[in-house]
Amino acid sequence: MHRPVVIDVTRLMARLSNGRLPTGVDRVSLAYVAHYRRHARALFRHGQRSGLFSEAVSQRLFDLLEEWPTGARSRVHSMAWQGVLSCIGRGNAHGRVMFNTGHSGLEDANAARVVKWHNVRPLFLVHDLIPVLHPEYCRPGESERHERRLKNMLRLGAGLIANSSSTRDELATFADGAGLPLPPTVVAPLAPAIAASGEVGASPLEGGRPYFVVLGTIEPRKNHLMLLQAWQRLVARHRDAAPHLVVIGQRGWESENVDDLLERSRVLAGYVTVLRQCTDGMLQTWLHHARALLFPSFAEGFGMPVVEALAAGVPVIASDLPVLRQLAGEIADFIDPLDAIEWIGAIEDYAAPASARRAAQLERLRSYRAPTWREHFERVDAFVEALNLQSFKAPRRDERIGAPM
Repeated sequence: MHRPVVIDVTRLMARLSNGRLPTGVDRVSLAYVAHYRRHARALFRHGQRSGLFSEAVSQRLFDLLEEWPTGARSRVHSMAWQGVLSCIGRGNAHGRVMFNTGHSGLEDANAARVVKWHNVRPLFLVHDLIPVLHPEYCRPGESERHERRLKNMLRLGAGLIANSSSTRDELATFADGAGLPLPPTVVAPLAPAIAASGEVGASPLEGGRPYFVVLGTIEPRKNHLMLLQAWQRLVARHRDAAPHLVVIGQRGWESENVDDLLERSRVLAGYVTVLRQCTDGMLQTWLHHARALLFPSFAEGFGMPVVEALAAGVPVIASDLPVLRQLAGEIADFIDPLDAIEWIGAIEDYAAPASARRAAQLERLRSYRAPTWREHFERVDAFVEALNLQSFKAPRRDERIGAPM
């Protein structure tokens, strides 16, 4: 697709400025930058202000985001001020499609004003409805904020992009319950956020001990606590013969219980390795030598680590969730996220050198074909071309869609 577009980079700039590593959502947003940047301008919001950057500033900003250097706070702030000083005021995007792929800013009362002020036609990528459907796994108040985001997507969107058919179906149910029409929607599965390089090092764990990897931000929804408690049982049962667990992920919300176990448990000492930061190359190496990826999550909108592991030819033991069954078909082994006993049994089985269960999944993996970004953007580009954008009517400048009631 060669039509000019706008990319909302607010979330990416904030995370880079704060020294955070890209999450799965951020990596999806970076894929959109990589695909559309040659024909794109960047939009940045700060509080009640927003700026539509010039072509030249946008390209320099895209370079910075794709590089994602450490210690980039001053560079991000300098770039932001360059854009803000040159663009504050009305930015006419001439009706360009605007991609918002990170849910950012959509809880704000002035979301409609940004659309009108810059004359854009927004397409929103919907990652999940977890805060609304499972508020117990999210920060206080996040359910209400996400509900406002979703309503703004429904009211403002010229179209919506769902990362899975499960997300699309949940969104349709939400729209029906809110009494709002569902805009045109396309399902475009995501590709692995970590591109396989084909080059991996030797096993990072000395002595060739069998190990498993759990990948993802450490937060209640990801169910690390159950996994660590299961590991305590494994160590008590097998002692020196117990497998190793490699936890790869940044600290998230309410991770204190997990952190306490990791830092204080004498039982787990020597049997669990924690990597708060991990380069793409090291992640590929850790995955490559693992007996399996463990993914005991309670709720997911997509489940990127599952796709990444399968694409790398690594077996997966995952929670029995509809969206994960869509991603992994008949390949992965699925277990109820609450059934710790079954998780322990599967881990013991997969840790065995001659595990028939693991060998069976490796055989099934021979038929796996990972989704690609090319396929994703072919769907998105065709969707954009099929939309009758000339009939899209931007909201009035004074509308306050999404304001708390």
